[in-house]
Amino acid sequence: MARDYMKPRRRIFKRRQKTINRSMAGNVTLFILMGICAVFMVLPLVMIVNNAFKPLDELFRYPPTIFVRNPSWDNFYDLIILMSNSWVPFARYIFNTIIITGGGTLGHVVLASMAAYPLAKHDFPGKKLLFGMVVLSLMFSWQVTQIPNYLVISKIGINNTYLAVMLPAFAYGLGLYLMKQFMEQIPDSIIESARLDGASEYKIFWTIIMPNVKPAWLTLAVLQFQSMWGNTGSAFLRDEELKPLQYALNQIINSGPARQGAAAVVTFIIAAVPITFFIICQSSIIETMTTSGMKE
Repeated sequence: MARDYMKPRRRIFKRRQKTINRSMAGNVTLFILMGICAVFMVLPLVMIVNNAFKPLDELFRYPPTIFVRNPSWDNFYDLIILMSNSWVPFARYIFNTIIITGGGTLGHVVLASMAAYPLAKHDFPGKKLLFGMVVLSLMFSWQVTQIPNYLVISKIGINNTYLAVMLPAFAYGLGLYLMKQFMEQIPDSIIESARLDGASEYKIFWTIIMPNVKPAWLTLAVLQFQSMWGNTGSAFLRDEELKPLQYALNQIINSGPARQGAAAVVTFIIAAVPITFFIICQSSIIETMTTSGMKE
């Protein structure tokens, strides 16, 4: 009882000690620096939103203004007219985007997690070599691997399909590296206890490992969603009926000065969807990071 009683008092003492060590000048300086950084980070997003509602005369005004003076919905109407007159229905582009982005994100998170589990919690010959190859792959940009990926996709005969765009995303090395680093923080004693109770490796993975590394795969889902959302599929998709929304929006952006109003709305849509997905997942990431600390 005495030890249990002393634990809260020790925590309170540590909190008071941290508070005393902080200086008011340091807190004010840190707050000002963070405020300046926040302004520079938010300013481009504010300008993107305002550009979507600017008429053409404000879009071409020099020097450019950040905030819109005469808001208008004409740019949105122009975009609707352009997409309604396109050869492929607008709903088809949206459907393709949902399939490619959702399938690529889900497949990458699942496969990266399943591959990271044996690297983090099992010992087998060649483990260090395999992980070293994963780390080495992070040094190369996607432009370097684009031609080998195309040759592999063509060789297995899935070119000009959804899977041709999603399959390279499954093997993204950053996800495997991130999941392995998080899984190594889980105590081995919990896994051994589950094995003694008769749990299989699949049950341990889905009921113990994945819930405790939720911050990792949520963060990975945000990063992969952003990457897949910006994928035009131009390297693998030839048929117009298979191309995602990003391809159609890029065509509008490159259609000339007369379509700059619709292009501003396109930029707004391209930025809004990943940001919305991040905001939805952010609360879960923060909540799980504060409650998933585990120690031996």
